[in-house]
Amino acid sequence: MSWRWRLEPVLRPLFQAWWRVKRGTTLGVRVLAQRDDGAIMLVKHTYISGWHLPGGGVERGELAEIAAERELEEEAGLNARGRLQLVGIFANHRFFRGDHVILYAAMEAVDCEPAEQGEIAERAWFALDNLPPDVSGATLRRIQEHIGIQGKSLEW
Repeated sequence: MSWRWRLEPVLRPLFQAWWRVKRGTTLGVRVLAQRDDGAIMLVKHTYISGWHLPGGGVERGELAEIAAERELEEEAGLNARGRLQLVGIFANHRFFRGDHVILYAAMEAVDCEPAEQGEIAERAWFALDNLPPDVSGATLRRIQEHIGIQGKSLEW
């Protein structure tokens, strides 16, 4: 078990408190990258459980779409071909009432060298009918919305 995993329950609330003081609103991005065969790219972080769509925070002064492209490269080792498609903006108020997540879709991407700094434990393509059992709830909802199994929500 990595040190990040063990310290996450303590560090996450501290970082969230800092972000709340520093910023009235926080903004994150996620990318739903899908291959021609329908498989979806998911990542497993070293500091939180479950499989997630690649993504992360938007830095001050950074455009959301650029942040999504950066996170896709860093976490998933993928470069989007063409512009990302905006899927939706979701409220992520479970931990912080000022948090929002912008979801983009990358329907064409090519492999590249991941630029992450040790925060990704695993990355893999999953068929839609064979998602891992520990996929995060929000990730599963976004995938189900994408393929038309579930109606679109405004909550992450």
